[in-house]
Amino acid sequence: MVKVRNLSNGIPVVIENMDYLRTVSFGVWVRVGSAFENVENNGMSHFLEHMFFKGTNKRSAKNLADDMAVIGGNLNAATTKEYTSFYVTTLDEHINAAIDIVSDMLISSRFDEDDFEREKSVILEEIMMYDDSPEDVVHERLQQTVWKNHPLGFLISGEADVVKGFTRDSLVDFYKTHYVADNMIISVAGKINEEKLMESLERGFGKVNGGSNRFFLTTPEYNKSMYVEEKDIEQVHMNLAFPGTTVNSDKKYAFAVANSILGGSDNSRLFQHIREEMGMTYSIYSYDSPYLRSGLSHIDVVLNPSNLEAVFDGILSVIREYRCDGMSDEELSMTKTQIKSELLIANESSRTHMESNGKSMMYRGEPLDLREVIDKISAVSREDVTRSIQEFFNLGQMSASLVGNVNVSGKKYIESFI
Repeated sequence: MVKVRNLSNGIPVVIENMDYLRTVSFGVWVRVGSAFENVENNGMSHFLEHMFFKGTNKRSAKNLADDMAVIGGNLNAATTKEYTSFYVTTLDEHINAAIDIVSDMLISSRFDEDDFEREKSVILEEIMMYDDSPEDVVHERLQQTVWKNHPLGFLISGEADVVKGFTRDSLVDFYKTHYVADNMIISVAGKINEEKLMESLERGFGKVNGGSNRFFLTTPEYNKSMYVEEKDIEQVHMNLAFPGTTVNSDKKYAFAVANSILGGSDNSRLFQHIREEMGMTYSIYSYDSPYLRSGLSHIDVVLNPSNLEAVFDGILSVIREYRCDGMSDEELSMTKTQIKSELLIANESSRTHMESNGKSMMYRGEPLDLREVIDKISAVSREDVTRSIQEFFNLGQMSASLVGNVNVSGKKYIESFI
């Protein structure tokens, strides 16, 4: 059973007691990411995530690592476009210690000037590493292009020239603005003594200021576009994008089924046609990028430059056939069973429950029961899937991104469809 309680300063705490486990997963979700930034501070959310691990008023960076190692916890963090999360899984007997460590990081980090400058160098290296990674560039630059001049298209890590100009004072100001109780959610799942847990969370997070400035996200305009970046590598990474679902849309369930049939697994139409029948790629799949106010549907493929036009034509033919003929009852039933099986298997761990509850609370304001998700997947009809593939894989709205050894003829050919 999942319940929601609140700390004295209003921070919601999502609690799911799984008393058959020995582990507890604990996470803090903060409503801040690149979508909440502007041109001048893009990358600050990601920079802050790094700085929380550099030491507090009572723990050095090594002390933080040592204290977490002692309790066997695996502490990690992630910055996305719309939130930053900090999470740890440990034994139930160590949950109080884990809460003390994470709250110390998020409330009492010292943001030392020397640490700040060293970490800036590390982050600039990380940005260069991403720039050298075509699988990252092809996705991120496409989103940046179709959502041009809107924060949802910003790079999570920020642009190097902007990050170079960050100062410790600007980072502290950003922290004070966004790391407030109004922007935080805590999610805990596993073997829990609820009252002791709440006491520990109150000690750790009850002192966080409430905050008064709530930042609201706006809806970006989709700009059909094409991005090409030449890289001296053997292959071409191609990503196609279409306007997609939002994270809270009821259309996401039909999309999940439609996407799985199209390119969500090894038995999907794209994989079977492009890889198995044509033998022209090792990796091809489709996926979605849903956000609060907008979203994209993607198709990603890695291929030999000489196969670019043939693979592109193959992808279009699969989509056209799917849009025209739909799917069989057998294909629909098999896909829904496959999705439900994957959801149930993934739901076996305390961390999965913690993450699901945290994200749902962040986006919906309430936890989402897995049984509700299963029921909604079960209710998806052929007509629902047909509408989904028509809406979210509309070739007239297609954008493209190409990174790698792109030949001129292939580029011009794809450009003619955009």
